[in-house]
Amino acid sequence: MLNILIINGSPKGKNSITLQTTLYLQKRFPQYNFNILNVTRFLNDSSKEAMLEADLIIFSYPVYTCLVPYQLHRYIELIKESKITLTNKFATQITTSKHFYDVTAHKFIEQNCYDLGLKYIKGLSADMEDLQKPHGRSAADDFFEKVIFNISHEIYSRQNILYTSINKVPYKSTLPNRPKKTDKDIVLITNVKEDDTNLKNMIRDFKNGSLYDVREINIRNFPFQGGCIGCFKCTIDGTCIYKDNFSDLLSKQIHNADAIFYAFTIEDHYTHSSFKCFEDRQFANGHRVLTKGKITGYIISGDYQNETNIQTIVQARSDIAKMYLAGVATDEGNTKKDIINLINSTTYALKHNLNSSKSFYSVGGSKIFRDLVFQTQGFMQADHKFYKQTGEYDFPHKNISVILGMKVLGMLISSEQAKKYMPAPLSEYMLMPYKKVIDKTCPKK
Repeated sequence: MLNILIINGSPKGKNSITLQTTLYLQKRFPQYNFNILNVTRFLNDSSKEAMLEADLIIFSYPVYTCLVPYQLHRYIELIKESKITLTNKFATQITTSKHFYDVTAHKFIEQNCYDLGLKYIKGLSADMEDLQKPHGRSAADDFFEKVIFNISHEIYSRQNILYTSINKVPYKSTLPNRPKKTDKDIVLITNVKEDDTNLKNMIRDFKNGSLYDVREINIRNFPFQGGCIGCFKCTIDGTCIYKDNFSDLLSKQIHNADAIFYAFTIEDHYTHSSFKCFEDRQFANGHRVLTKGKITGYIISGDYQNETNIQTIVQARSDIAKMYLAGVATDEGNTKKDIINLINSTTYALKHNLNSSKSFYSVGGSKIFRDLVFQTQGFMQADHKFYKQTGEYDFPHKNISVILGMKVLGMLISSEQAKKYMPAPLSEYMLMPYKKVIDKTCPKK
């Protein structure tokens, strides 16, 4: 009999919505032996034994801010630290979300499965309500049956990136501490360890070379009472159940800055889980963008050029937050030049009040949240109030003039009679408003 271990990575434990899909599969396929392991702060002997006995490991979790919940992130660190041998076991994953960056969460688990020597099979990304609908249950059935088929035929994904061992050249801080201006405020969030020489020296040079003072906050030292547990008690007025003053840190020391920078060392295809705790706890702000118009940037130590998933997260988070990404400095090549470039780009962006341009990352993410908040406005009251005040409810049906204009255009181009009287091709008509702008354009002084 196939032994299947469900690693329940939801902080809600047995009350996890994601877990319900695995419980459904357990009832649908009773011929297999299912065992559920809830993540905890410690990896005990019974948990290790359950992993060793498993033929298939299924990571089950809700997507939290583009990745896995902090609690599961930390648990993966514990698994790796334990040196437990899971080589050649099969692994997959089941998530629930509104599909907001579920792809980056899945890639994170996939990459860590490769690290553990697991044979990875593509996972299932379900909507939170899918299990209540026939098509959702059918999709769960199809997914599981394909996983079993893959196991029986030894079909699994192989790591498609060769991570080369980087011999880091120790970076020494060399930039002098220049005089500072006080009209702009920069805060740098990091989780740097005391013995992380490269990252510490990169941060020191960034602070020394900056035209403005840089306040450094090491969140590894912050007394978090815990990670976000998904209780949703913050949805009414934005107040978190924890009383560790993190909300004050966020509002009074971070969100009030003109520029917010991040510095970390790559670990386990992201960074140490302390950073994930910092990110997850910001859910007390719901789906409200409170950093619009600010400048951001990253200082990253590690193999950033090969970590394409981290690259996606960095760009996506900047775009979603409507922050201008001044750049990313790494220690993979000319570290000093990277830091100087980041400093100069930051100075320019602050002086000229640069704003981020829209992208698929920001537009797609915003539409998912817009629809979610509108549908759940009675529950997510703080978000709903914010969205009404800031014009986030930009539904297309409100653009009446555009809709009517397109209807008229459609009737014209579908009429053979009307086409005879059109003096110019359609493409020229489409360019008319642009030509008006260009005709009125003057040289910039």
